[in-house]
Amino acid sequence: MNKKRVLVTGGAGFIGFHLSQRLLDRGDQVCVIDNMCDYYDVSLKQDRLKLLAGRSNFVFIKADIADRETMSDVFAGEKFDVVINLAAQPGVRYSLINPHSYIASNIVGFLNILEGCRHNHIEHLVFASSSSIYGANTEMPYSVHHNVDHPTSLYAASKKANELMAHSYASLYGTPVTGLRFFTVYGPWGRPDMAYFSFTKAILAGTPIQVFNYGKMKRDFTYIDDIVEGMVRIIDRAPQPNPGWRGEHPDPASSYAPFRLYNIGNHQPIELLQFIKILEGCLGCEAVIDLMPMQAGDVIATYADIKDLMDDVGFSPHTPIDEGIKKFVEWYRDYYGLKSNIGAL
Repeated sequence: MNKKRVLVTGGAGFIGFHLSQRLLDRGDQVCVIDNMCDYYDVSLKQDRLKLLAGRSNFVFIKADIADRETMSDVFAGEKFDVVINLAAQPGVRYSLINPHSYIASNIVGFLNILEGCRHNHIEHLVFASSSSIYGANTEMPYSVHHNVDHPTSLYAASKKANELMAHSYASLYGTPVTGLRFFTVYGPWGRPDMAYFSFTKAILAGTPIQVFNYGKMKRDFTYIDDIVEGMVRIIDRAPQPNPGWRGEHPDPASSYAPFRLYNIGNHQPIELLQFIKILEGCLGCEAVIDLMPMQAGDVIATYADIKDLMDDVGFSPHTPIDEGIKKFVEWYRDYYGLKSNIGAL
């Protein structure tokens, strides 16, 4: 397999860091762009980058994808084969507080990525969408062939906009584009704003954790190694036009253009309270749970139909939830210098 020149935006982030490691290990030239914003602890991003730095096939550029001129210069100078856009303002709840940041990063920034790919003849653009895009949909499991026109947060709306923007560039300019709808990714080096991370911190400190909708929530938790495996397989498979696509019955997941959407999840949702029990067992202490009503913008359950990804690239998530949580807890204790308390329950 020919080695590729790959741009990973948001490469100091959780998924971007793990993906960059994998691409570097297989010999690709990896350029990471990240603006190192303080949405969460910047030192965590810096420590991720330290593990990538020093390798001959790695370059880091501190930049914001919303900066049009800088991004134009980066594309013109580096001559990438593949672009992986993971840079975005994440989070459903934060979109209720700071909506403007979502437009700057997720809309303006993504437009700059699309323009860079268009003008530099990129072989394949892979971009992060989200399970949040399913919004008010209740038919389970969520399928990429379902209509998703009712987002319940601005974050979800911005990701829906990304999919529409990407399709327009695939249609107009023939840019091969694949969108990945991630389902609750977790694991070592994760994001502190994610529930499993904040729960861990609170449980160890003996402070209450807020569990919304009185605990009646389900999430399709997907371990980071499974996510990366699926992404690598997708990166090496640029989409082709679907010859069976018909405008009278349009399939949202494919197109007459080189465009494809996939769910990438574990396909095994579990109740949030069960997840907390597993976390308690790994931590060796009980959680103090504060049951709360449903929060605006959230969804009760996520559940990925991954048949298309399995059929097309052989994606098969295999990490059991108890094993994945155990690995996260081991990393968390090591990273923050905490002693193990397993078995204290």
